[in-house]
Amino acid sequence: MLSERMLKALNDQLNRELYSAYLYFAMAAYFEDLGLEGFANWMKAQAEEEIGHALRFYNYIYDRNGRVELDEIPKPPKEWESPLKAFEAAYEHEKFISKSIYELAALAEEEKDYSTRAFLEWFINEQVEEEASVKKILDKLKFAKDSPQILFMLDKELSARAPKLPGLLMQGGE
Repeated sequence: MLSERMLKALNDQLNRELYSAYLYFAMAAYFEDLGLEGFANWMKAQAEEEIGHALRFYNYIYDRNGRVELDEIPKPPKEWESPLKAFEAAYEHEKFISKSIYELAALAEEEKDYSTRAFLEWFINEQVEEEASVKKILDKLKFAKDSPQILFMLDKELSARAPKLPGLLMQGGE
């Protein structure tokens, strides 16, 4: 059984993961408007991944006899100054999510909730990957500066990312 404090913290993180998906969908729309379909594809795949993270929290809460509480999802920004600024925002957001996961793990340790601590281990490792993947793209964008050729090549590269939840959202109107 989860303590009230742990249940609230897990619900808060579930809602952060849903906001993350919302943010990445907003970034995908921004890139679609710029005609950068590869960037949009990458962000849609990222949004799908965040939905998967939220589902993990959702299921875990119920596995531990808790109750999911969904909050209002704040409206994300819809414009960024440039692709570089969008990826800087994505990187800062991933660092924020990492910090949130670390705080959850610390709470689980404090409460001697070893099941929750073990559950969070996957997220701790996942956040290393999340930050690194965004940082690699960010570094390439910084290198590209205002080069349309490099931006085009990066757009093509990002179009190759496949969703981790095949068929969930990438199918369009099917």
